[in-house]
Amino acid sequence: MNYNDTTRLSRLTAILTQLQTKRLITSRSLAEKFGVSTRTIYGDIKALEKAGVPVITADGKGYSLMEGYKIPPIMFSESEANALITVEQLVLKNTDSSLIKEYTEAINKVKAVLLYSTKQKLELLSKRIAISPAISDINTSNSLALIQNALTDFKVLNLTYHSAHKNEKTERKIEPFALYYSLQESWTLIAYCQLRKDYRMFRLDKILKIKESELNFIPHKLTLQEYLTEKEKNFKTPDTLLSKQQITFAT
Repeated sequence: MNYNDTTRLSRLTAILTQLQTKRLITSRSLAEKFGVSTRTIYGDIKALEKAGVPVITADGKGYSLMEGYKIPPIMFSESEANALITVEQLVLKNTDSSLIKEYTEAINKVKAVLLYSTKQKLELLSKRIAISPAISDINTSNSLALIQNALTDFKVLNLTYHSAHKNEKTERKIEPFALYYSLQESWTLIAYCQLRKDYRMFRLDKILKIKESELNFIPHKLTLQEYLTEKEKNFKTPDTLLSKQQITFAT
């Protein structure tokens, strides 16, 4: 196998990985990522199709894999595994218990596919990373994983919320839009509130009950950057808003 064949095989493998991790990907973005022409990408996609990979082409939009199609587990490099282990301690200090549970299960799966020699190095590394005791590890919420799924599936959430501003409890139907984290308020959900007919911020530690409904909502056209930019017109940073509670929290 010559150099060109090896290079193309590596690119085809990388393209397949990209297709597995994204719902839709364009030929232009693939061409830019791998430094080739879009014509080359077209050829690569045809090669994958000939190899039996069920690539779906959406005219004018891009490529995706047939729902349910899976490729064998991807091996992690030592550096990639080190990065995951390094942030593990930060996740364990996180204030949402559901995120800790999901991350722990994910990191165990990663460790399961590593070479024995790499596992030994990771064990050493994990013993040489510490987080300041000044950072609290008290779990104040357990709904982050549920919210993440509802956000990506465009599902309406039913919740019972305690508004600290008015000291009242209300029932809401909300459309999850984005998640925001700050040291002052920890995890906060930005969502369109059907009750108030506007976007609101909901502190996860103030959510008393939460349940995913069977209702779907139309994906929001507003981007997170547009939302934050609008808020920053009046205040310096989103964190300033959160710390002073001048941002529009749920009322």
